[in-house]
Amino acid sequence: MDRCRKSAVTLNRGSRDLPRVVSNDKSWLNRTQVLRTAEKLLALAFLLCASCQGTSTHPMPVVAETPNYLNPGDEVRISFPAAPELNQTQKIGTDGSLSLPLVGEVHAEGKSPRELQDALAALYKPQLQDSEVVVTVDARAVPVVISGAVLRPGKIVFERPATVLEAIMEAGGFTPEANLKKVSIIRIVKGEHYTQTIDMRPILRGQPTTAVYVANGDVIYVPEKLLNF
Repeated sequence: MDRCRKSAVTLNRGSRDLPRVVSNDKSWLNRTQVLRTAEKLLALAFLLCASCQGTSTHPMPVVAETPNYLNPGDEVRISFPAAPELNQTQKIGTDGSLSLPLVGEVHAEGKSPRELQDALAALYKPQLQDSEVVVTVDARAVPVVISGAVLRPGKIVFERPATVLEAIMEAGGFTPEANLKKVSIIRIVKGEHYTQTIDMRPILRGQPTTAVYVANGDVIYVPEKLLNF
């Protein structure tokens, strides 16, 4: 007696009909299913790796203290104790520069006030016997875009350092549909977009939480809660 009981099926391959033998052996079927599953998993892993190429894995540097670098729109006062006739008060231009007497265009964006102060002292050293310079920030300009589940989405320009919570409240606060657990901050760092998700619930509950300050050009996105039907 033939215990394996084989049956033939016909496959159409162009103009030829070739028979294929199909076994009912359970162990053979199980091995075939395992192999097919493994092939699918490998293919999926390959696609995921291909789609991830060029994506940075570095975490976004969230500012946990008052930012102290200069941005376009910031108003700075530049004082020369030994040459008060050169004293200036200017806004940093959209190109990130200041236009100063004797030295011309000076790039200020991205520098701290102390760094700009040291750079100016070096530039004026050939021009002045005493090149001491004092840089003071009179007003800051921090543009932030807020979108998603807030009452008044749009662009807000702060004239002082502001936290993520302050930015959201300036946009009218959260809507009832807002997902407070997954608020995203999208920031450009050295030409790349970085996204960090923060949970706003501890802040609103009054729990001690490290302040997170917005930076120039940040996009804050508040998603809506997912509805389960």
